[in-house]
Amino acid sequence: MTRAMAGRVFLAAALLGGGAALAADAIQPAQGQTQAQGARVTVGPVRRAELVERIVVTGTLAPREEILVGSEIDGFRVIEVLAEEGDRVTRGQVLARLNRDTLDALVAQNDAAVARADAAIAQAKSQIATAEAMLNQSRQAFERANQLKSSGFASQAVFDQVQNDERANRARLEAAKQGLAGAEADKASTAAQRRELLLRQARTEVKAPADGVVSRRTAKVGAVAAMNAEPMFRLIAGGEVELEAEVSETRVGVIKPGAPALVSVGDIAVPGKVRLVATEIDRLTRMGKVRVALGPDSGLRIGAFARGSIEARRSAGLAVPLSAVLYSSKAAFVQVVKDNRVVSTPVDLGIIEGQQVEVIKGLVEGDVIVLKAGAFLRDGDAVSPQPAAPQPVSQGRAP
Repeated sequence: MTRAMAGRVFLAAALLGGGAALAADAIQPAQGQTQAQGARVTVGPVRRAELVERIVVTGTLAPREEILVGSEIDGFRVIEVLAEEGDRVTRGQVLARLNRDTLDALVAQNDAAVARADAAIAQAKSQIATAEAMLNQSRQAFERANQLKSSGFASQAVFDQVQNDERANRARLEAAKQGLAGAEADKASTAAQRRELLLRQARTEVKAPADGVVSRRTAKVGAVAAMNAEPMFRLIAGGEVELEAEVSETRVGVIKPGAPALVSVGDIAVPGKVRLVATEIDRLTRMGKVRVALGPDSGLRIGAFARGSIEARRSAGLAVPLSAVLYSSKAAFVQVVKDNRVVSTPVDLGIIEGQQVEVIKGLVEGDVIVLKAGAFLRDGDAVSPQPAAPQPVSQGRAP
């Protein structure tokens, strides 16, 4: 071996010896350290909170009750329109007027007919009075003639004449009474015609049948009114607007009448209450209808698309973050930390609100749990608990 080769072998041996010494020095301190406690996890106590389950629905704003106002007579032209869309009207307020010239003329004719009927009645009464006087005279004459005939001082011809006069006057009285009855019947008929004319005359004023807000006006000056035509006005009864929404059949049973709700259209939010929950589910859509009453002064317009948040249930109990809940094929569970070790605890869950969920069974207040549970942790694993920064507990509030 040459001197150069011997020098390289010596240098390599020296380097290997130095590396082994360095490795030994690195291992030595590790052996003197304590064993690690486990993975660092963020923990927090189980607390009580009031949670509210809300169901979000969408639908269309509609009047609680819509009133259709149209003409009750045919063939008369509109001469005046007194209400516009958006106007608040009261019961009996005139919304439009129709031309009543023809009816005024008929009423004038009826007045004349009533006057003629009154004259006929007066004449019939006069005739009755005259017939009664003549009948009394003929009865007196008949009685005298009958006495004279019995005494033999009156002939049969005179007696027959007097008797015939009495019968004739009795017939005249009966005819006068019948004439009075006919005149009174004519007046009653004329009075009935008058009432009909006055009713038709009153119907030339199209009036609001109830308080409300005009949502649509189709009446136009110059148009001919007809009973079978489109309504002249549409009213929102009392101005009350509702949200007509649809809810899936699995959720509609949770909603109860009277439940508070919050309905929003764009930036406008209006509180309301569930007025009606339909008892029927649509067979095609599998949806049920819900009506949320908003009151008379909501400021919202019918026909608009709206979103509602309905308070279905409210509960005050234990709550944990949703991030603390894990799910297996059998049940949900939460990782409780006891003596720095993980204990997987099955739980029964209830209301979910935001990022919190109600725990009905499985935990007690004060239990320390892993706030952000992970699948990498197993039951019995050692952990290094790290308390989370304190945060306000969410409190459910009615919308």
